[in-house]
Amino acid sequence: MTEGEMAETMELRGVPEDYNVPTYDRWARAQGVPILGGLAVRNLREVPVTWWEAKEAYGCLIRLEGSKPFTDAYVLEIPPGEATRPQRHLYDELVFILDGIGATEVWNSLGARQRFEWKAGSLFAIPLNVFYRYYNGSSRQPARYVAVTLAPLMMNLFHNLDFIFNCPYEFTDRFAGEPEYFSGEGAWLAERVWACGFISDVYRFDKLEVWRERGAGGRNVLLELGHSTMGAHISEFPVGTYKKAHRHGPGSHVIILSGEGYTLMWKEGQRPERIDWQPGSMLVPPDRWFHQHFNVGREPARYLALKAISRRYRFMHDTEKAWELSVKLGGDQIEYEDQEPSVHEMFVEECRKRGVELDPEFARLFSFGT
Repeated sequence: MTEGEMAETMELRGVPEDYNVPTYDRWARAQGVPILGGLAVRNLREVPVTWWEAKEAYGCLIRLEGSKPFTDAYVLEIPPGEATRPQRHLYDELVFILDGIGATEVWNSLGARQRFEWKAGSLFAIPLNVFYRYYNGSSRQPARYVAVTLAPLMMNLFHNLDFIFNCPYEFTDRFAGEPEYFSGEGAWLAERVWACGFISDVYRFDKLEVWRERGAGGRNVLLELGHSTMGAHISEFPVGTYKKAHRHGPGSHVIILSGEGYTLMWKEGQRPERIDWQPGSMLVPPDRWFHQHFNVGREPARYLALKAISRRYRFMHDTEKAWELSVKLGGDQIEYEDQEPSVHEMFVEECRKRGVELDPEFARLFSFGT
């Protein structure tokens, strides 16, 4: 039966038009803004935006294959000197400022209120179900940010938009107007896990620690932002290196901060997809797809990942310990010596074409193939 015949049959049987259509999908279509799909976005600073009445700014929704089923993303651009419409919602949201300067005000109905300033490179979480509003601090330039949210999970779970956007409950355990909430102060929770409410500049954030397990001489820090049930991390790896292939669950939005390179992504047993990236690119590996990041540029590659997983407030199971364990031992990481020879050959050729030398210490790891 064709799709047209199926639709006709459903109509004859009186099946509702929105039957089997997720609440989030219906909400997204009703926003009247572009909805971007695929595996990646080439440059978040250049994606097309149109007027988004609900937010009183220009924006677009982003629902990449790897975002499903829990997360989405959106880009919002605030005109010079303007502010967004005040709003609240019953889902977590992580925010990364792409361009501009400004401030955000958050408050609840109990009188708690905070206002903090941001600039390009700032990172923070909007506390659950608070009222909030963005202000563009420039009278000449627009301000643009990207946010990753749990809207699909919450909308589809409750399938009641009035509850999502108008729930009166105040989560004072999440936000009670604490003066230090968005101060930028933080503390270590565990190895490589830094907790804070606000990071002024992820480009210069200096808490990264060596992470040998993923290879390439890389460094990494895991971030817990406010009391969000979402998490983040920042990773960086040197010129002339690449990381080990690995896989995990969906919803990890990788935003390139610096460097030039590419990522291979593939479902086990299938041919890899190649995603070339630059600063401003965003890619999201689909659920349980292997992915591997390669730096072929002339500066260290640093990226920010915004994702559905918090280590402090875990809400779903993920085989985190297997991320650093070889697939030969039942884990989710492919060691260098076990990868296809063509992976390294492609990388060497890409570096050669750009006049980039392999990191000497990294190159010695592959002497087993000579």
